[in-house]
Amino acid sequence: MTYAAISGTMPSFRLAAASALMAVLSFSPLQAQQGNAARGERNFRACAACHSLERERNMTGPSLADLWGRKAGTLPSFDRFSDALKSSGLTWDDRTLDQWLTDPKHLVPGNEMTFEGIEEARVRADLLAFLKEATKPGAAPSQSAQRGQRGGMGGMMGGGMMGGGADPTLKALEPGIQVKTISYCRDTYRVTTADGKIRAFWERNLRFRTDSSKDGPVQDAPALLPAGMMGDRASVIFSAPEEILKFVERRC
Repeated sequence: MTYAAISGTMPSFRLAAASALMAVLSFSPLQAQQGNAARGERNFRACAACHSLERERNMTGPSLADLWGRKAGTLPSFDRFSDALKSSGLTWDDRTLDQWLTDPKHLVPGNEMTFEGIEEARVRADLLAFLKEATKPGAAPSQSAQRGQRGGMGGMMGGGMMGGGADPTLKALEPGIQVKTISYCRDTYRVTTADGKIRAFWERNLRFRTDSSKDGPVQDAPALLPAGMMGDRASVIFSAPEEILKFVERRC
């Protein structure tokens, strides 16, 4: 074969090589690894302490329903987005979510999510495979995933009240957790429940919270829920902030 014949093939060869190189460079690790949605559902239980799959049900973090295609920091029903996330200009898709799950502090410096990231590409791919199906419009929330648990990827999303997962409904309370009165003397709160029992708490071990959601308590019927692992801490959940002063009476 003559040099002229060989050189005549060079332009097409270079074009093919360049195309192949571009294909390799554009092939992300996420694309290279297909996620397993079943494994991803199990992994999501660590996220369920802070995130719901149900539309408009926000917890510590925003609902993840309809996540793909949403501009970061724009869910109207969620009021706790950081300024950094709201001004990031990100739109959630396969690429940005993979980057977020890898290292949220690097992707959006100054964001307030208490999550260090997931190093393993397979774990991220599994989680995204599950979330892409579970958060699409019309998808029914996965009850098994939403139950949640501590642990799993190092408890990657942080803890929630009662140890993770969806909070219990507080509309109909058993007598042992329905609060009737709260008295305060020096450094001690005494909480009387509908079953007549009185429980004493050091003032730093009793938290007052509100839950205005559809699962929160009815007006003037707050709930007493355990918190922590030692049995010495609890939360009183009110339906609205103005109830707190109505219930707490200074009495020694």
